[in-house]
Amino acid sequence: MLLTVQLPNGESAAFRKRDGGEHIILLIHGNMTSSKHWDVFIESLDTKYTVYAVDLRGFGGSTYHQPITKIKDFSDDVKLFVDELQLTHFDMIGWSTGGAVCMQFVANYPGYCQRLLLLASASTRGYPFYTNLGTGNQASLKQATTYEEVLLDSSKTKLVQGFYDTQNKEGLKAIWNALIYTHKQPESEHYDAYLDDMLTQRNLAEVYHALNTFNISAIGTNEVQQITIPTLVLRGDRDYVITEQMTNETIEDLGENVQFQSLENCGHSPLIDDLPQLISKIESFLEIGGENYAFKQ
Repeated sequence: MLLTVQLPNGESAAFRKRDGGEHIILLIHGNMTSSKHWDVFIESLDTKYTVYAVDLRGFGGSTYHQPITKIKDFSDDVKLFVDELQLTHFDMIGWSTGGAVCMQFVANYPGYCQRLLLLASASTRGYPFYTNLGTGNQASLKQATTYEEVLLDSSKTKLVQGFYDTQNKEGLKAIWNALIYTHKQPESEHYDAYLDDMLTQRNLAEVYHALNTFNISAIGTNEVQQITIPTLVLRGDRDYVITEQMTNETIEDLGENVQFQSLENCGHSPLIDDLPQLISKIESFLEIGGENYAFKQ
């Protein structure tokens, strides 16, 4: 069941909650998704965990009154969300764009998140957006420098936004089958629900721009130095969205705080490709990896 909470900034945040024990996990979804896409993961996670999965501003059931311009807008919303629910100690799992949101949150709001898990996450140095400036010529791609250049792109921005505007689920499905569900697809009932959920997004170009400008590394804002909690980085060895180089950037920038686990025969959605393997690695880190790190400290 989708719940909602009013935030002090005038937005309302939709979220899902699964009751469990005192150990709280907060799930942050990626681009083109919402808390809905965590459903099979939440169902499979050990019942000793209480789970919250929030819809970021402009996704799912959350409002989008004020457009976002940067990843920090999302992470600031998350701070307002946990404060409204009086959540003070929890672990965070961020998938794809959600990983960037989690890293920004942890860097800016120490003491809340105890362990950070980055699943197929955008790099600490962002996710570059290459635009054809509306020319249709892929040979002329250049990294965007402004939001306006993101809007002009016809290869991604206008293409996907066009599918949203025309409610074209088959077009979205073709993209996901080519880039994300390359190995295994969700059951038809789940897949149809995910496609319906994708159509709720109201901030596509803004998210592309926010990822393109996100950089908390030493060559950016250097906020990465404020992430000192145990962190697990997970990436599928068949991920066509997050490159090995991006993952290596994150590992390098996080330094001694990070552990890395490869997910065998998984793409950008290990939740679908191999849920048991994903659950096993996550629960092992939460119960053993984090404790081992804390002991070494």
